[in-house]
Amino acid sequence: MRIAMVSEHASPLATLGGVDAGGQNVHVDALATGLTARGNDVVVYTRRDSPRLPDRVTTPGGYTVEHVPAGPPSEVPKDELWPFMGDFAAYLAQRWGENPPDVVHAHFWMSGAAATWAARRVGVPVAQTFHALGVVKRRHQGVADTSPADRIEVEAELCRSVDLVVATCTDEVRELVALGIDPAHVRVVPCGVDTTLFRPRHAAPHHPPRILSVGRLVERKGVADVVAALVGLPEVELHVVGGPSQDALDLDPEVERLRAIADEHGVGDRVVFHGGIAREQMPEIFAAADVVVATPWYEPFGIVPVEAMACGRPVVGTAVGGLLDTVEPGVTGELVPPRDPAALARVLGELLADPERRAAYGKAGAKRAAAYAWDDVAKRTEDALRDLVLADHSEVVPR
Repeated sequence: MRIAMVSEHASPLATLGGVDAGGQNVHVDALATGLTARGNDVVVYTRRDSPRLPDRVTTPGGYTVEHVPAGPPSEVPKDELWPFMGDFAAYLAQRWGENPPDVVHAHFWMSGAAATWAARRVGVPVAQTFHALGVVKRRHQGVADTSPADRIEVEAELCRSVDLVVATCTDEVRELVALGIDPAHVRVVPCGVDTTLFRPRHAAPHHPPRILSVGRLVERKGVADVVAALVGLPEVELHVVGGPSQDALDLDPEVERLRAIADEHGVGDRVVFHGGIAREQMPEIFAAADVVVATPWYEPFGIVPVEAMACGRPVVGTAVGGLLDTVEPGVTGELVPPRDPAALARVLGELLADPERRAAYGKAGAKRAAAYAWDDVAKRTEDALRDLVLADHSEVVPR
């Protein structure tokens, strides 16, 4: 199949760890690579954010990235990109009018809006993966939500207009149904993990006990809750991976905020910030942790818990979004309510005091993570996209 993937802000070529560069970038890269390995011709369309970028790039994964001129050729926060989606859509319509793909797979709501507008002009079916829903973000962030005012309305319209929504977890399906989608137009395909890179490995024992938090340094990831939990975990160290490089950490506002919270709680000497670390080094970082914590307020999927489990580490996470699917309480880790440092401290304390349980969770987690291997995720996505291509769209009225 000729597959057009649209990811307006999350380029698969981006450096990870920034405010707007994280799991979606990894997902698009790995999925495009997996679909290409299965014999498909894949082009990823993403916004040009630098004048130095070439028009097209062939990636090590064998797929092509095409940089779309929409808005200034510079970094723009994703919540400020909506006014440029008309230009993005017009570019896609022109390119696909010249050489239409068999199917379009849009990632994130703005990509879906642009892709749907363009695809309907050339009669190509569209699958949509939201990665995050505006209604969930609004619920948790309230007035702090910087999304465009009409995001939720656009997402509801996409639920009615695209041919298929590929959800990444079962909790998302419930949210989509509330937005008005027909459940028959939803298929759940989780995010994946590179099980050739993330796998169990031996790490030398260390003291004091070490818990690890990995991810973008934004407030909703709940790292401050882990910092607060240290009050109830004497001698335990928290290691935080994510954000800018080590030499730029002192300039990062979220690092500054977290350090202030740590000092306020009297645990500043037990919180270590590592900055962004290359993915190739992450298996060693995971292996050095006694427990990996993932404490977002909300999370569409959450790749870190699966990567940690693939490395044989027990996980303590919040009972939200994709973690409800991936972390099996009492088997691979434990789940706690979001924004509850006291509950987090209690569960972590019990687990840190029980090395046999941690070892059992780690072993079970590695086995469970095998079900999220990218080969399988790519095949399931390919099956979903092929069903759209094979369907008879001749009687479908453009929406």
